[in-house]
Amino acid sequence: MEPPRGCMARWRGQGGPIPHGGPHGAGALCSRRWPWRLLLLAWLYLGCSVGSAQEPALGTLTGVPEPPAPARPRRQPARGAWGSWGPWSSCSSSCGDGVALRTRRCLRSAEEEPCTGDPRQYRLCQLQGCPGGSVPFRAMQCSLYDNKPVLGTTARYRWVPFHGAPNVCDLNCLAVGHNFYYSFGRVLDGTRCGPGSPDLCISGRCLSVGCDGILGSGARPDACGQCGGGHDTCLFVHRLFQGADPSSGYFGYMNVTKIPAGATHIKVTDKSRNYLALMTSDGRYVLNGDWSIAWPGPYEVAGTRLLYARDRDGTESLEVPGPTDEDLHLMVLLQEPNPGIEYEFWLPHGHPQPGRGDTSPLRQPQPRGAGIPPPREPPVTPAQPGGSATERPLRSPPGRSGDGAAAVRCGRCHTPKGRSQRIWHFCQSDFVFQGWILARRLVGQETRYEVEVKTPYRHRFPLVRREYVWVPNTCDCPPLREGGEYLLMAQRHVNHEHTLNRILLRDDGYARPWTPREDRLVREAARHCPQPRPP
Repeated sequence: MEPPRGCMARWRGQGGPIPHGGPHGAGALCSRRWPWRLLLLAWLYLGCSVGSAQEPALGTLTGVPEPPAPARPRRQPARGAWGSWGPWSSCSSSCGDGVALRTRRCLRSAEEEPCTGDPRQYRLCQLQGCPGGSVPFRAMQCSLYDNKPVLGTTARYRWVPFHGAPNVCDLNCLAVGHNFYYSFGRVLDGTRCGPGSPDLCISGRCLSVGCDGILGSGARPDACGQCGGGHDTCLFVHRLFQGADPSSGYFGYMNVTKIPAGATHIKVTDKSRNYLALMTSDGRYVLNGDWSIAWPGPYEVAGTRLLYARDRDGTESLEVPGPTDEDLHLMVLLQEPNPGIEYEFWLPHGHPQPGRGDTSPLRQPQPRGAGIPPPREPPVTPAQPGGSATERPLRSPPGRSGDGAAAVRCGRCHTPKGRSQRIWHFCQSDFVFQGWILARRLVGQETRYEVEVKTPYRHRFPLVRREYVWVPNTCDCPPLREGGEYLLMAQRHVNHEHTLNRILLRDDGYARPWTPREDRLVREAARHCPQPRPP
């Protein structure tokens, strides 16, 4: 009986390798000890068999449990559904601002979850204004506690609203004549959150009014004014106008674009010494037209409000929230090469969009486009004593031709007459003096007179012997001839950037030939207005 190979291997491993050889080797030793060897081999054989049966198969993991089967997702109970909204209640106020309420019910079974959302909804109801002298709503609520015991004492107080407390929707009232306030709980629904605030208190919360009139809805108008829209009803126009200067090189008005009616969020920016101009569809200038430069500030145009801004470095901007109720024509009064005018606005979908190369015809009452010859001298002229200023055109009403100016039509000059006009002009003028006209010269769309000051009657600012007097037209209005002596009443003109300081004689200003009688009348007019204060 031979031991199994597996057991022999184990035995060899325990006893070492079996030597080969003759009868005195391992074979003889094995034959002499065969009986007890048989027992040992049998025992090893049985142990090997049992061990082999218990060994795991190759490739299996021992001691790792099988992963449990995934649990089935638990079904969420269904939620209830809201019923339709009920009717709106009456307004909470009889005048001014108030709120109306409507409610809805959650329709659900016992197994269904409650509905998500608010069962109540409030909207703003604006009524006719309260009569003058009416007590404000919050003040009225504070006054209900006048002369009533509070704070557990018998002291009596008068109460007025206090707006410095943290919770603006509490009825915080200040004791008149004392330095403490008391909170009487919540204010009534529809109370303003604060003085001048558009928001209202509802159930102790300060809520904003959406564009749909619902408090807390968060609805906002899109760029085209559509409530709750996502700008998908609008077309955004954003361009840079880089129109080339006229081939003649002349400066003047140039068309930029037409902004159609219905435009919103209009914004125009120009970073140069040029001037933006705006004209309505009927040819009426709203801003910087007729060579007259407007002051920065708000203006009314096309049924909306325009805000015009101009910095000292010449940067200009105009913003119009819109919507506009008529077409607007954007122009530029060129004083130097155009570096680019950026403009943007929103239009409703389907609205005709202005052309990119914008050459839209702009109707101008007079030929004021680019083509006015430039000055025949550098546009830098001395101003008031103490320096010089860069000259810019101010105004050019229809004028006569002469000395290089374009031929345009001029109307009649308006000459002030009578004692009342003389007194009014004298009191309103910064400079009143007798002057001798030495020379006349057209500069762009203005007329510059070199004047020798002979007799000053009034001057609120320094006046030297020889001055330049500017008239903002080329129409000889008022009519002044070289070599003549005149009594002149003029204004000091300083532009917004403080780069221009000069004597300006308006076309309807007081300018009459000087005579001894005129001298007597002007001295008499001086007694009817306060004496000028020293500058």
